[in-house]
Amino acid sequence: MTVLCPGQGAQAVTMGLAWRDASSAARDIFEQADALLEGKLPASLTSLCFEGPEASLNRTDVSQPAIFVCSVACWHGLLEAWGMTPGDPKLAAAAGLSLGEYSALHLAGALSFEDGLNLVALRGKAMQEAAEAQKSGMVALIGADEAKAQDLCDRARGPDVLVCANFNAPGQVVISGSADACERATGIATEEGLRAAVLPVAGAFHSPLMQPAADQLRAALETTQISSPRCPVLANVSAEPHSEDPAEIRRRLVEQLTWPVRWSACCEWMNANIEGQYHELAPGRTLSGLMRRIDRTKKVITHDAPAD
Repeated sequence: MTVLCPGQGAQAVTMGLAWRDASSAARDIFEQADALLEGKLPASLTSLCFEGPEASLNRTDVSQPAIFVCSVACWHGLLEAWGMTPGDPKLAAAAGLSLGEYSALHLAGALSFEDGLNLVALRGKAMQEAAEAQKSGMVALIGADEAKAQDLCDRARGPDVLVCANFNAPGQVVISGSADACERATGIATEEGLRAAVLPVAGAFHSPLMQPAADQLRAALETTQISSPRCPVLANVSAEPHSEDPAEIRRRLVEQLTWPVRWSACCEWMNANIEGQYHELAPGRTLSGLMRRIDRTKKVITHDAPAD
């Protein structure tokens, strides 16, 4: 089986609560996370996940560690339900959207839970700080392919920053950059008959404006133990499996903050090279929805709650 791990945007108040209530293994993951993050968040991670408020959970510095923990707790809950230990399942592959790449690397044995959680907490905090340093944002373009989105960026950029940031599925591209450039791009897109939706995010993720966050992440990764993954783990920036070389994994993770995420191409690689079912971990069902746009013949089993 192949495991898919969600990224930022999948968060929702009460996420992971059903897993916590149904599984002692999932509950243990949440308790470990609360202990590791004590004093680093505005409240305990479990209270933010289960009770909100939504505005706090949606902050980049909160949602990133929250989603990572929820996905890992879901995985341990599934293993408990299946009568397995973490070393039992032989994964065909693992992949995660942006933040979810860290979850995938953890499940593949490349990162410990503690190191993975510390990295995503630092990543979220650094990205929040970079976003607050200047006015910026992201715009989803519905109906645009890569060439059309790139042309729109070139026309709307002006003296500012504006780049393609996410290639999520055919006809769904997200652009990212300075607030003024995003506003110009939205106007041009509307004139050309494209649907343009300003995303409710803190700033211009996966763009050069995240370079300060990338510098912080690079320093943290240099002191983090990384092992060769036990299965192929797709790198967002290359849409190919990570190298077995820890130094190359570190490099790709740093690049991911300022380079575009090629999720559609990641799925296409897996569809062409990996057999078996896909399992999407909590929270949410975003990745199963994207897969329907990428290849309707591929079935994704979602696990937002144990009943699924």
